[in-house]
Amino acid sequence: MTRKLFIKTFGCQMNVYDSDRMADVLAPLDFTPVQTPEDADLVILNTCHIREKAAEKVYSDLGRLRAKQDERRLAGKGEMMIAVAGCVAQAEGREILRRAPYVNFVFGPQTYHRLPDLVREADLAGADKQSLNRVETDFPAEAKFDFLPEVSPSGPSAFLAVQEGCDKFCSFCVVPYTRGSEFSRPTADVIKEARILVAQGTREITLLGQNVNAYHGADGKGREWGLGRLIMGLAEIENLDRIRYTTSHPGDMDDALFAAHGEVPQLMPFLHLPVQSGSDRVLAAMNRRYTVDEYLRIVERLRKMRPDIVLASDFIVGYPGETQADFAATLKLVETVGYAQAYSFKYSARPGTPAAEMPDQVDGAIADARLAELQTMLNNQQTTFNRETVGRVLPVLFDRPGRHEGQIGGRSPFMQAVHVEADESLIGQIADVDIEICRAYSLAGRLIDGDESGAQNGIRRVCA
Repeated sequence: MTRKLFIKTFGCQMNVYDSDRMADVLAPLDFTPVQTPEDADLVILNTCHIREKAAEKVYSDLGRLRAKQDERRLAGKGEMMIAVAGCVAQAEGREILRRAPYVNFVFGPQTYHRLPDLVREADLAGADKQSLNRVETDFPAEAKFDFLPEVSPSGPSAFLAVQEGCDKFCSFCVVPYTRGSEFSRPTADVIKEARILVAQGTREITLLGQNVNAYHGADGKGREWGLGRLIMGLAEIENLDRIRYTTSHPGDMDDALFAAHGEVPQLMPFLHLPVQSGSDRVLAAMNRRYTVDEYLRIVERLRKMRPDIVLASDFIVGYPGETQADFAATLKLVETVGYAQAYSFKYSARPGTPAAEMPDQVDGAIADARLAELQTMLNNQQTTFNRETVGRVLPVLFDRPGRHEGQIGGRSPFMQAVHVEADESLIGQIADVDIEICRAYSLAGRLIDGDESGAQNGIRRVCA
Protein backbone atom coordinates (compact mmCIF):
# COMPACT_ATOMS: atom_id res chain seq x y z
CA MET A 1 0.00 0.00 0.00
CA THR A 2 1.36 3.41 -0.98
CA ARG A 3 2.10 5.73 1.93
CA LYS A 4 2.48 9.50 1.91
CA LEU A 5 5.73 11.23 2.80
CA PHE A 6 6.11 14.94 3.53
CA ILE A 7 9.55 16.47 4.04
CA LYS A 8 10.03 20.09 5.07
CA THR A 9 13.54 21.34 4.39
CA PHE A 10 15.24 24.15 6.29
CA GLY A 11 18.54 25.80 5.48
CA CYS A 12 21.24 25.06 2.97
CA GLN A 13 21.45 23.31 -0.39
CA MET A 14 23.00 20.30 1.31
CA ASN A 15 19.77 19.85 3.24
CA VAL A 16 17.84 20.02 -0.04
CA TYR A 17 20.05 17.24 -1.40
CA ASP A 18 19.65 15.22 1.82
CA SER A 19 15.87 15.55 1.69
CA ASP A 20 15.81 14.21 -1.86
CA ARG A 21 17.98 11.27 -0.78
CA MET A 22 15.66 10.57 2.17
CA ALA A 23 12.83 10.22 -0.31
CA ASP A 24 15.02 7.86 -2.34
CA VAL A 25 15.79 5.56 0.60
CA LEU A 26 12.10 5.43 1.56
CA ALA A 27 10.80 4.73 -1.95
CA PRO A 28 11.30 0.92 -1.61
CA LEU A 29 8.97 1.08 1.42
CA ASP A 30 6.26 2.53 -0.87
CA PHE A 31 6.49 6.11 0.37
CA THR A 32 5.46 8.73 -2.19
CA PRO A 33 6.33 12.41 -1.60
CA VAL A 34 3.42 14.84 -1.21
CA GLN A 35 3.38 18.63 -1.05
CA THR A 36 1.55 19.15 2.27
CA PRO A 37 1.62 17.42 5.67
CA GLU A 38 -2.13 16.84 5.76
CA ASP A 39 -2.82 13.09 5.91
CA ALA A 40 0.88 12.27 5.53
CA ASP A 41 1.89 8.96 7.05
CA LEU A 42 5.39 10.26 7.78
CA VAL A 43 6.47 13.87 8.23
CA ILE A 44 10.17 14.70 8.36
CA LEU A 45 11.52 18.09 9.38
CA ASN A 46 15.02 18.33 7.91
CA THR A 47 16.49 21.05 10.06
CA CYS A 48 19.21 23.71 10.11
CA HIS A 49 21.09 24.81 13.23
CA ILE A 50 23.05 27.74 11.82
CA ARG A 51 20.79 30.38 13.29
CA GLU A 52 18.74 30.54 16.48
CA LYS A 53 15.45 31.44 14.83
CA ALA A 54 15.72 28.48 12.46
CA ALA A 55 16.06 26.11 15.42
CA GLU A 56 13.12 27.62 17.31
CA LYS A 57 10.96 27.44 14.19
CA VAL A 58 11.37 23.67 14.30
CA TYR A 59 9.68 23.51 17.70
CA SER A 60 6.85 25.73 16.46
CA ASP A 61 6.31 23.39 13.52
CA LEU A 62 6.37 20.38 15.82
CA GLY A 63 3.58 21.90 17.89
CA ARG A 64 1.42 22.29 14.79
CA LEU A 65 2.23 18.76 13.67
CA ARG A 66 1.17 17.36 17.02
CA ALA A 67 -2.30 18.83 16.48
CA LYS A 68 -2.48 17.18 13.04
CA GLN A 69 -1.22 13.94 14.56
CA ASP A 70 -4.04 14.00 17.14
CA GLU A 71 -6.68 14.92 14.53
CA ARG A 72 -5.63 12.05 12.31
CA ARG A 73 -5.70 9.58 15.20
CA LEU A 74 -9.15 10.72 16.39
CA ALA A 75 -10.49 10.49 12.84
CA GLY A 76 -9.39 6.86 12.67
CA LYS A 77 -6.98 7.54 9.80
CA GLY A 78 -4.05 5.82 11.47
CA GLU A 79 -0.88 7.17 13.03
CA MET A 80 1.15 10.05 11.61
CA MET A 81 4.81 9.41 12.32
CA ILE A 82 6.94 12.49 12.98
CA ALA A 83 10.70 12.64 12.57
CA VAL A 84 13.29 15.37 13.03
CA ALA A 85 16.40 15.19 10.87
CA GLY A 86 19.39 17.36 10.11
CA CYS A 87 21.60 19.59 12.21
CA VAL A 88 19.12 20.52 14.96
CA ALA A 89 18.52 16.80 15.41
CA GLN A 90 22.26 16.21 15.65
CA ALA A 91 22.79 19.00 18.19
CA GLU A 92 19.65 18.60 20.30
CA GLY A 93 18.52 15.00 19.87
CA ARG A 94 17.47 14.22 23.46
CA GLU A 95 16.24 17.77 24.02
CA ILE A 96 13.85 17.40 21.09
CA LEU A 97 12.28 14.34 22.68
CA ARG A 98 12.08 16.13 26.04
CA ARG A 99 10.26 19.10 24.52
CA ALA A 100 8.26 17.08 21.99
CA PRO A 101 7.86 13.49 23.28
CA TYR A 102 5.38 12.72 20.48
CA VAL A 103 8.26 12.73 17.95
CA ASN A 104 8.87 9.16 16.85
CA PHE A 105 12.50 9.38 15.84
CA VAL A 106 15.37 11.82 15.57
CA PHE A 107 18.36 11.31 13.30
CA GLY A 108 21.37 13.35 12.24
CA PRO A 109 22.79 14.21 8.82
CA GLN A 110 25.08 11.18 8.80
CA THR A 111 22.47 8.56 9.66
CA TYR A 112 19.50 9.09 7.35
CA HIS A 113 20.49 5.99 5.40
CA ARG A 114 19.09 4.12 8.43
CA LEU A 115 15.62 5.55 7.87
CA PRO A 116 14.20 2.31 6.43
CA ASP A 117 15.18 0.45 9.60
CA LEU A 118 13.58 3.10 11.79
CA VAL A 119 10.35 2.95 9.78
CA ARG A 120 10.28 -0.86 9.89
CA GLU A 121 10.70 -0.70 13.66
CA ALA A 122 7.79 1.72 13.83
CA ASP A 123 5.70 -0.57 11.64
CA LEU A 124 6.38 -3.47 14.01
CA ALA A 125 5.33 -1.28 16.94
CA GLY A 126 1.90 -0.97 15.33
CA ALA A 127 -0.54 0.97 17.49
CA ASP A 128 2.24 1.52 20.01
CA LYS A 129 4.10 3.95 17.70
CA GLN A 130 3.49 6.77 20.15
CA SER A 131 5.91 5.16 22.60
CA LEU A 132 8.64 4.75 19.98
CA ASN A 133 11.26 7.43 20.58
CA ARG A 134 14.51 6.67 18.77
CA VAL A 135 17.56 8.90 18.53
CA GLU A 136 20.19 8.18 15.87
CA THR A 137 22.82 10.91 16.12
CA ASP A 138 26.11 9.06 16.22
CA PHE A 139 28.78 9.46 13.56
CA PRO A 140 28.93 5.97 12.05
CA ALA A 141 32.22 4.54 10.83
CA GLU A 142 30.64 3.71 7.48
CA ALA A 143 29.94 6.49 4.98
CA LYS A 144 26.21 6.97 4.45
CA PHE A 145 26.78 7.37 0.70
CA ASP A 146 27.72 3.68 0.52
CA PHE A 147 24.18 2.76 1.57
CA LEU A 148 22.14 5.14 -0.56
CA PRO A 149 20.23 3.87 -3.62
CA GLU A 150 20.75 5.20 -7.11
CA VAL A 151 19.82 8.85 -7.33
CA SER A 152 16.33 9.55 -8.67
CA PRO A 153 15.60 12.03 -11.49
CA SER A 154 16.19 15.60 -10.32
CA GLY A 155 15.23 17.70 -13.33
CA PRO A 156 17.33 19.97 -15.55
CA SER A 157 19.36 21.28 -12.59
CA ALA A 158 20.53 19.01 -9.78
CA PHE A 159 22.60 19.04 -6.62
CA LEU A 160 25.37 16.47 -6.12
CA ALA A 161 27.03 16.17 -2.70
CA VAL A 162 30.76 15.54 -3.07
CA GLN A 163 32.03 16.62 0.36
CA GLU A 164 30.66 16.91 3.87
CA GLY A 165 31.79 18.32 7.16
CA CYS A 166 34.39 20.94 7.96
CA ASP A 167 37.73 21.10 9.76
CA LYS A 168 38.00 24.89 9.82
CA PHE A 169 36.26 25.46 13.19
CA CYS A 170 35.25 29.06 12.58
CA SER A 171 34.43 30.37 16.03
CA PHE A 172 30.78 31.15 15.19
CA CYS A 173 29.88 27.93 13.37
CA VAL A 174 28.28 24.68 14.51
CA VAL A 175 28.94 22.72 11.29
CA PRO A 176 31.99 20.78 12.58
CA TYR A 177 29.88 19.63 15.52
CA THR A 178 26.74 18.73 13.57
CA ARG A 179 28.21 17.50 10.27
CA GLY A 180 31.52 16.17 11.56
CA SER A 181 35.00 16.31 10.10
CA GLU A 182 35.69 16.68 6.40
CA PHE A 183 34.83 13.71 4.21
CA SER A 184 35.20 13.54 0.43
CA ARG A 185 33.44 10.99 -1.73
CA PRO A 186 35.59 8.89 -4.09
CA THR A 187 35.90 10.41 -7.54
CA ALA A 188 34.43 7.37 -9.27
CA ASP A 189 31.27 7.58 -7.14
CA VAL A 190 30.82 11.27 -7.92
CA ILE A 191 31.31 10.82 -11.66
CA LYS A 192 28.98 7.80 -11.69
CA GLU A 193 26.22 9.77 -9.96
CA ALA A 194 26.76 12.69 -12.34
CA ARG A 195 26.45 10.38 -15.35
CA ILE A 196 23.20 8.94 -13.99
CA LEU A 197 21.77 12.44 -13.49
CA VAL A 198 22.75 13.52 -17.00
CA ALA A 199 21.25 10.35 -18.49
CA GLN A 200 18.00 11.31 -16.72
CA GLY A 201 17.98 14.75 -18.33
CA THR A 202 20.04 16.92 -15.98
CA ARG A 203 21.95 19.66 -17.80
CA GLU A 204 23.44 21.49 -14.81
CA ILE A 205 25.04 20.06 -11.68
CA THR A 206 25.93 22.00 -8.55
CA LEU A 207 28.62 20.28 -6.49
CA LEU A 208 27.86 20.56 -2.80
CA GLY A 209 29.87 20.56 0.39
CA GLN A 210 30.08 22.44 3.64
CA ASN A 211 33.58 23.31 2.47
CA VAL A 212 33.38 22.04 -1.08
CA ASN A 213 36.71 23.31 -2.37
CA ALA A 214 38.46 21.27 0.33
CA TYR A 215 37.39 18.22 -1.71
CA HIS A 216 40.13 15.58 -1.88
CA GLY A 217 38.53 12.45 -3.28
CA ALA A 218 40.44 9.22 -3.82
CA ASP A 219 40.64 8.13 -7.46
CA GLY A 220 41.11 4.40 -6.71
CA LYS A 221 44.74 4.48 -7.86
CA GLY A 222 46.30 5.81 -4.71
CA ARG A 223 45.92 9.44 -5.75
CA GLU A 224 43.64 12.27 -4.68
CA TRP A 225 41.74 14.68 -6.88
CA GLY A 226 41.06 18.19 -5.74
CA LEU A 227 37.94 20.05 -6.77
CA GLY A 228 39.59 21.56 -9.83
CA ARG A 229 40.59 18.14 -11.16
CA LEU A 230 37.12 16.78 -10.38
CA ILE A 231 35.48 19.61 -12.33
CA MET A 232 37.71 18.86 -15.30
CA GLY A 233 36.70 15.21 -15.12
CA LEU A 234 33.01 16.04 -14.94
CA ALA A 235 33.34 18.39 -17.91
CA GLU A 236 34.10 15.35 -20.06
CA ILE A 237 30.54 14.03 -19.55
CA GLU A 238 28.56 14.58 -22.73
CA ASN A 239 25.47 16.80 -22.32
CA LEU A 240 26.59 18.13 -18.95
CA ASP A 241 26.47 21.77 -19.99
CA ARG A 242 26.85 23.57 -16.70
CA ILE A 243 28.84 22.99 -13.51
CA ARG A 244 28.69 25.04 -10.32
CA TYR A 245 29.95 24.51 -6.76
CA THR A 246 29.07 25.81 -3.30
CA THR A 247 29.95 26.63 -0.55
CA SER A 248 33.63 27.46 -0.81
CA HIS A 249 36.24 28.73 1.64
CA PRO A 250 38.79 31.31 0.44
CA GLY A 251 41.59 29.36 2.10
CA ASP A 252 41.01 26.35 -0.16
CA MET A 253 41.26 28.06 -3.54
CA ASP A 254 44.21 26.24 -5.13
CA ASP A 255 46.00 26.45 -8.49
CA ALA A 256 43.98 23.65 -10.09
CA LEU A 257 40.70 25.30 -9.14
CA PHE A 258 41.81 28.67 -10.49
CA ALA A 259 42.82 26.88 -13.69
CA ALA A 260 39.40 25.23 -13.95
CA HIS A 261 37.74 28.65 -13.87
CA GLY A 262 39.89 29.69 -16.81
CA GLU A 263 39.85 26.49 -18.84
CA VAL A 264 36.48 24.76 -18.33
CA PRO A 265 33.68 26.51 -20.24
CA GLN A 266 31.05 24.40 -18.45
CA LEU A 267 32.09 25.95 -15.11
CA MET A 268 29.73 28.89 -14.79
CA PRO A 269 31.07 32.42 -14.24
CA PHE A 270 29.43 32.76 -10.83
CA LEU A 271 31.13 31.95 -7.53
CA HIS A 272 29.81 32.09 -3.99
CA LEU A 273 32.93 32.95 -1.96
CA PRO A 274 32.01 33.85 1.64
CA VAL A 275 34.18 36.49 3.29
CA GLN A 276 32.07 37.20 6.44
CA SER A 277 33.82 40.48 7.35
CA GLY A 278 36.02 43.17 5.87
CA SER A 279 38.00 43.63 9.08
CA ASP A 280 41.21 41.65 9.65
CA ARG A 281 40.65 41.92 13.40
CA VAL A 282 37.18 40.37 13.14
CA LEU A 283 38.36 37.73 10.66
CA ALA A 284 41.03 36.66 13.15
CA ALA A 285 38.43 36.47 15.94
CA MET A 286 36.27 34.36 13.62
CA ASN A 287 39.23 32.03 12.97
CA ARG A 288 38.75 32.48 9.23
CA ARG A 289 42.52 32.06 8.53
CA TYR A 290 42.87 34.70 5.83
CA THR A 291 43.17 38.47 5.67
CA VAL A 292 41.22 40.98 3.63
CA ASP A 293 44.24 41.47 1.38
CA GLU A 294 44.49 37.72 0.75
CA TYR A 295 40.79 37.59 -0.10
CA LEU A 296 41.16 40.49 -2.54
CA ARG A 297 44.11 38.78 -4.22
CA ILE A 298 41.92 35.69 -4.72
CA VAL A 299 39.22 37.84 -6.31
CA GLU A 300 41.79 39.52 -8.56
CA ARG A 301 43.18 36.15 -9.69
CA LEU A 302 39.71 34.78 -10.39
CA ARG A 303 38.87 37.79 -12.53
CA LYS A 304 42.13 37.42 -14.38
CA MET A 305 41.35 33.75 -15.12
CA ARG A 306 37.69 34.43 -16.00
CA PRO A 307 37.04 38.12 -16.77
CA ASP A 308 33.25 37.74 -16.80
CA ILE A 309 33.03 36.02 -13.40
CA VAL A 310 30.72 37.56 -10.80
CA LEU A 311 30.81 36.95 -7.08
CA ALA A 312 28.39 36.28 -4.27
CA SER A 313 29.31 36.25 -0.60
CA ASP A 314 28.19 35.90 3.01
CA PHE A 315 28.51 38.57 5.70
CA ILE A 316 27.99 38.59 9.46
CA VAL A 317 27.53 41.91 11.24
CA GLY A 318 27.49 42.54 14.95
CA TYR A 319 30.12 39.88 15.65
CA PRO A 320 31.34 40.02 19.27
CA GLY A 321 33.74 42.92 19.61
CA GLU A 322 32.94 44.41 16.19
CA THR A 323 33.51 48.17 16.32
CA GLN A 324 32.16 50.84 14.02
CA ALA A 325 35.60 50.91 12.37
CA ASP A 326 35.40 47.16 11.75
CA PHE A 327 31.98 47.59 10.18
CA ALA A 328 33.26 50.46 8.03
CA ALA A 329 35.98 48.11 6.78
CA THR A 330 33.29 45.65 5.70
CA LEU A 331 31.49 48.37 3.74
CA LYS A 332 34.79 49.29 2.11
CA LEU A 333 35.38 45.67 1.06
CA VAL A 334 31.89 45.44 -0.43
CA GLU A 335 32.47 48.64 -2.37
CA THR A 336 35.86 47.38 -3.60
CA VAL A 337 34.71 43.94 -4.77
CA GLY A 338 31.16 44.59 -5.99
CA TYR A 339 28.84 41.62 -5.55
CA ALA A 340 26.11 40.32 -7.83
CA GLN A 341 24.42 38.57 -4.90
CA ALA A 342 25.06 38.31 -1.17
CA TYR A 343 23.62 36.91 2.03
CA SER A 344 23.99 39.01 5.16
CA PHE A 345 23.01 38.23 8.72
CA LYS A 346 23.14 39.64 12.20
CA TYR A 347 25.40 37.53 14.39
CA SER A 348 23.49 34.77 16.17
CA ALA A 349 25.18 33.05 19.12
CA ARG A 350 25.12 29.26 18.80
CA PRO A 351 25.53 27.25 22.01
CA GLY A 352 28.80 25.36 22.17
CA THR A 353 30.72 27.66 19.82
CA PRO A 354 33.62 29.81 21.09
CA ALA A 355 31.99 33.03 19.87
CA ALA A 356 29.00 32.48 22.15
CA GLU A 357 31.30 32.91 25.16
CA MET A 358 33.19 35.94 23.84
CA PRO A 359 32.99 39.25 25.72
CA ASP A 360 31.79 42.47 24.09
CA GLN A 361 28.62 41.07 22.54
CA VAL A 362 27.28 43.81 20.28
CA ASP A 363 24.03 45.50 21.24
CA GLY A 364 21.14 44.20 19.14
CA ALA A 365 19.95 47.64 18.03
CA ILE A 366 23.45 48.54 16.82
CA ALA A 367 23.71 45.25 14.93
CA ASP A 368 20.28 45.83 13.36
CA ALA A 369 21.32 49.27 12.11
CA ARG A 370 24.56 47.93 10.67
CA LEU A 371 22.75 45.08 8.94
CA ALA A 372 20.26 47.48 7.36
CA GLU A 373 23.07 49.69 6.05
CA LEU A 374 25.00 46.74 4.66
CA GLN A 375 21.94 45.22 3.02
CA THR A 376 21.12 48.53 1.34
CA MET A 377 24.57 48.58 -0.24
CA LEU A 378 24.42 44.91 -1.27
CA ASN A 379 20.92 45.28 -2.73
CA ASN A 380 22.04 48.30 -4.72
CA GLN A 381 24.95 46.33 -6.12
CA GLN A 382 22.67 43.46 -7.12
CA THR A 383 20.24 45.86 -8.80
CA THR A 384 23.11 47.54 -10.63
CA PHE A 385 24.39 44.21 -11.91
CA ASN A 386 20.92 43.15 -13.05
CA ARG A 387 20.40 46.51 -14.74
CA GLU A 388 23.65 46.04 -16.65
CA THR A 389 22.35 42.79 -18.14
CA VAL A 390 19.39 44.53 -19.75
CA GLY A 391 20.08 44.62 -23.46
CA ARG A 392 22.34 41.59 -23.35
CA VAL A 393 21.60 38.15 -24.78
CA LEU A 394 22.09 35.46 -22.14
CA PRO A 395 21.89 31.68 -22.46
CA VAL A 396 19.21 30.51 -20.01
CA LEU A 397 18.66 26.98 -18.74
CA PHE A 398 14.90 26.63 -18.32
CA ASP A 399 14.04 24.39 -15.39
CA ARG A 400 10.50 25.19 -14.25
CA PRO A 401 7.10 26.60 -15.17
CA GLY A 402 6.63 30.28 -14.40
CA ARG A 403 4.15 31.70 -11.93
CA HIS A 404 1.88 32.87 -14.73
CA GLU A 405 0.23 30.88 -17.47
CA GLY A 406 2.34 30.66 -20.61
CA GLN A 407 5.52 31.55 -18.72
CA ILE A 408 8.62 29.48 -17.95
CA GLY A 409 11.63 30.26 -15.79
CA GLY A 410 15.28 29.43 -15.61
CA ARG A 411 18.73 30.67 -14.64
CA SER A 412 21.34 32.71 -16.44
CA PRO A 413 25.02 31.74 -16.17
CA PHE A 414 25.20 34.33 -13.36
CA MET A 415 22.43 32.62 -11.29
CA GLN A 416 19.85 35.28 -12.11
CA ALA A 417 16.26 34.12 -12.30
CA VAL A 418 14.95 34.74 -15.84
CA HIS A 419 11.34 34.49 -17.07
CA VAL A 420 10.03 34.42 -20.62
CA GLU A 421 6.76 33.69 -22.34
CA ALA A 422 7.27 30.29 -23.94
CA ASP A 423 5.89 26.77 -24.09
CA GLU A 424 6.79 24.36 -21.27
CA SER A 425 8.30 22.02 -23.87
CA LEU A 426 11.39 24.24 -23.61
CA ILE A 427 11.99 23.19 -19.98
CA GLY A 428 15.24 21.26 -19.85
CA GLN A 429 16.75 23.23 -22.72
CA ILE A 430 19.22 26.10 -22.90
CA ALA A 431 18.10 28.97 -25.12
CA ASP A 432 19.26 32.52 -25.79
CA VAL A 433 17.14 35.24 -24.21
CA ASP A 434 17.21 38.94 -25.01
CA ILE A 435 16.97 40.54 -21.55
CA GLU A 436 14.42 43.36 -21.67
CA ILE A 437 13.33 43.97 -18.07
CA CYS A 438 15.06 43.75 -14.70
CA ARG A 439 13.16 43.55 -11.46
CA ALA A 440 14.38 43.48 -7.87
CA TYR A 441 15.26 39.79 -7.90
CA SER A 442 14.69 38.57 -11.45
CA LEU A 443 14.96 39.34 -15.14
CA ALA A 444 12.47 39.03 -17.97
CA GLY A 445 13.03 38.85 -21.69
CA ARG A 446 12.12 37.05 -24.84
CA LEU A 447 13.51 34.16 -26.78
CA ILE A 448 15.52 35.16 -29.81
CA ASP A 449 16.18 33.34 -33.03
CA GLY A 450 19.47 33.79 -34.81
CA ASP A 451 20.65 37.39 -34.88
CA GLU A 452 17.28 38.85 -33.96
CA SER A 453 17.24 41.05 -30.85
CA GLY A 454 14.93 43.35 -28.99
CA ALA A 455 17.10 46.37 -29.78
CA GLN A 456 16.80 45.72 -33.49
CA ASN A 457 13.03 45.47 -33.18
CA GLY A 458 12.46 48.57 -31.08
CA ILE A 459 11.50 46.81 -27.82
CA ARG A 460 11.56 49.14 -24.83
CA ARG A 461 13.87 47.92 -22.07
CA VAL A 462 13.26 48.88 -18.46
CA CYS A 463 14.52 48.18 -14.98
CA ALA A 464 11.84 48.17 -12.32
